[in-house]
Amino acid sequence: MTDFPMTYQLGDRVVNRVGYGAMQLAGPGVFGPPRDHDQAIAVLREVVASGVNHIDTSDFYGPHVTNRVIREALHPYPDDLVIVTKVGARRGDDASWLPAWTPDEIEAAIHDNLANLGLEAIDVVNLRIMGDIHAPSEGPIAPQFERLARLREQGLIRHLGLSNATAKQVEEARGIAPVVCVQNQYNLAHREDEALLATLVEAGIAYVPFFPLGGFSPIQSGTLDEVAKGLGATPMQVALAWLLQRSPNLLLIPGTSSLGHLRENLAVRDLVLPAEAVQVLDGIAG
Repeated sequence: MTDFPMTYQLGDRVVNRVGYGAMQLAGPGVFGPPRDHDQAIAVLREVVASGVNHIDTSDFYGPHVTNRVIREALHPYPDDLVIVTKVGARRGDDASWLPAWTPDEIEAAIHDNLANLGLEAIDVVNLRIMGDIHAPSEGPIAPQFERLARLREQGLIRHLGLSNATAKQVEEARGIAPVVCVQNQYNLAHREDEALLATLVEAGIAYVPFFPLGGFSPIQSGTLDEVAKGLGATPMQVALAWLLQRSPNLLLIPGTSSLGHLRENLAVRDLVLPAEAVQVLDGIAG
């Protein structure tokens, strides 16, 4: 087993590799207000108090809900807190997920994020590619990424990243402006990005896996359950620990609206998987 550091470079900042994803703070279906507003505030404050300094969000969560709750709970922000958002989508009145993909829509979304978060500049902005909403798909991204690069030059954004991107799109973006992170689906059962992950490690670029347990299609694995039971941990904790031990540039952003679940997620910082458990888990996708 490789003993990787528990911090990694994200742009010009060093962040703890266990962060927090704010998506679940919005209502059911990531739409509308939180089920429990006071608990959402309490979760965010405990996130920061527990040493997390990387929060992932977007203004299309809610829409506008998570960013406004983050601002209410945490503004003025701690000096070491890195807030990462994403643009490229919007929500329909029926809670559908729709592209908001023109350069002008991209720029408008940046201003919405700035206003709702109460920021003068956003630490990191990911361009969320919406060709296939739930999986990467090829297609040009230059007009959109060039607009973000221009806003970065204007000082409204400090660093840029990509979400739901192919290796070719990452290469295209890096030809336009520096890329500090890629946010794609990657977990025990979905490892299509192995080659991209290796490329990003070599380049010193962070990889932020979403849906560590499969998201809308949860991983069904008796093997994972058995390993977790043997270690006295939950399947989610084991899946997160496996990611931490997989590659040094993997940054986790597990999300929850529950204080109890948050504490379970953060406990993974102290969970070390023995080599034999890692070997068994590696076989899940085989």
